[in-house]
Amino acid sequence: MIEEGSKRGKAMVEKRQLFMEMRAQNFDVIRLSTYRTACKLRFVQKRCNLHLVDVWNMIEAFRDSGLNTLDHNAEINVSRLETILSSIYYQLNKRLPTTHQINVEQSIGLLLNFMVATYDSEGHGKLTVFSMKSMLATMCGGKIVDKLRYIFSQISDSNGVMAFAKFDQFLREVLKLPTAVFEGPSFGYTEHSVRTCFPQQKKILLNTFLDILMADPPPQCLVWLPLMHRLANVENVFHPVECSYCRSESMMGFRYRCQQCHGYQLCQSCFWRGHANGPHSNQHQMKEHSSWKSPAKKLSHAISKSLGCVPIGEPPHPMFPEQSEKPQDTMAHTVQPKPVANNMNNTMLMSSGAPTPTKSVLESPSRLDEEHRLIARYAARLAAEAGNSTVSSSTVSSSTQCPPTDLSFNFDANKQQRQLIAELENKNRSLREILQEIQRLRLEHEQASQPTPEKAQQNPTLLAELRLLRHRKDELERRMSALQESRRELMVQLEGLMRLLKDEEQKQAAQTGGSPHSSPSHGAGCSMPMPIRSTSAGSTPTHTPQDCLAGVGGDVLEAFAHGVPRNLRNDLLVAADSITNTMSSLVKELHSVDDAAEEEDNNMRNGGLRDRAEAE
Repeated sequence: MIEEGSKRGKAMVEKRQLFMEMRAQNFDVIRLSTYRTACKLRFVQKRCNLHLVDVWNMIEAFRDSGLNTLDHNAEINVSRLETILSSIYYQLNKRLPTTHQINVEQSIGLLLNFMVATYDSEGHGKLTVFSMKSMLATMCGGKIVDKLRYIFSQISDSNGVMAFAKFDQFLREVLKLPTAVFEGPSFGYTEHSVRTCFPQQKKILLNTFLDILMADPPPQCLVWLPLMHRLANVENVFHPVECSYCRSESMMGFRYRCQQCHGYQLCQSCFWRGHANGPHSNQHQMKEHSSWKSPAKKLSHAISKSLGCVPIGEPPHPMFPEQSEKPQDTMAHTVQPKPVANNMNNTMLMSSGAPTPTKSVLESPSRLDEEHRLIARYAARLAAEAGNSTVSSSTVSSSTQCPPTDLSFNFDANKQQRQLIAELENKNRSLREILQEIQRLRLEHEQASQPTPEKAQQNPTLLAELRLLRHRKDELERRMSALQESRRELMVQLEGLMRLLKDEEQKQAAQTGGSPHSSPSHGAGCSMPMPIRSTSAGSTPTHTPQDCLAGVGGDVLEAFAHGVPRNLRNDLLVAADSITNTMSSLVKELHSVDDAAEEEDNNMRNGGLRDRAEAE
């Protein structure tokens, strides 16, 4: 009973630990609830080390744990949840360098208690699969577009259309996170949450889903989610500007510029707390900046923008093909076809926001063909739009009598667009050829580094040498065993001879009235058996007589301790020394054979490991 009470008390302390640390950060002084909620959830994310786990690693952990085969409403107990979290964090430590290892047990305890407090407030000891997926996919690291794509795959049907009932269930689960950090009055779930996100009941596909949730501003109930990701991106951003309120010159994070007061800028700490001075008021509109651009860069960007060299508005996310999104519970589903359209200022059209592992691209060259078709389709669409814009512009110019330079400018812009598309297609084609060449080299390398039996068949000389070495090793081991047995028998005989020699000396001493050379205290150790030294000890026998007789009875040692040994003693010493020399040479030869065989096995094993690492 005492132990159960102590465990329960420890669990309560651990349960409150994260919330106590969060209160110590004094986030409640932040004036705006959106920033307050995002800061609290970002603190929980970093304190539990979830920001180090990418969303694709999280999806792979779901698959390894078998969650992709369970229904969303299935329940799992806390012990299984702890096992899943342990797998996630131990896999994370394997990916991290040794200097950045995390405390796995502490992270598991903090996250487990936070999840239980958030999704099991009634203390049933169980969580639904969808609750766990929604929480971990939202709070882990990675890009927001990848998270939303995974969430859409969980709430859409087989035709790639979002099910409103499933989205409502997702909102119920994800809006428990603000409630857990005491922001429920601002961002708690209501029955009208779905209508605020999608006011018009219509067919919602992936691109529409991303457009709405990644808009500026996003739906009110989820406005904290993109802000949490922006917080993560600007934590180490430095602005060489002085804060107009606190006069701090080390402005880190966000920077806010007033749209009415010229040159009035605030750091994020002052803006979040509602500080203002001079003619500035908190009612003025402020613009949030997440990076710093020098005046020269601003001027060049403005000139380029005015000349049409850069796009006026960048899309919030890549455009994905309008097809059904399969549930992304396995890594095979995470690599979708490349976007139809991307930022035209990028070097390659293939550079989208979604991660595209090289291994998956190499294994699926058909995706490159589809990508090429998508580029051609987009070029045709752009050309059609350019033709329409040309016709409309000519009509307008004729009706309003605009100068002909506008028409030539449109032609030049369309020509630049076509040239850019052609360049992108050429680069895409070159990249495709490079990837195919990489795949060919990889296949050749895999064929060249086959497993050991196939390599042995291709190289019979190597197999013969290995067999010879192993046969030689077995033969030397048999000889070693025989010599050890012979040595033991010789030592036993040596013990008997020394015993006779001692008896003879005692008789002679008794007849002459003198004292024997050996001490009577050594008689009890005459029958001690000699231990056999293991060859795996790695010690080489020495060539001194005393070391050769280590472990022999005291009579033998005493006999060889005399300054002038008898002839019999010399003979026995020579015999023992010869045995020792033979054993030493045999051990050295056996070790050399073992080292050669082990080096060969290590070379073959390292070759296989290198091939596997390159394949991965």
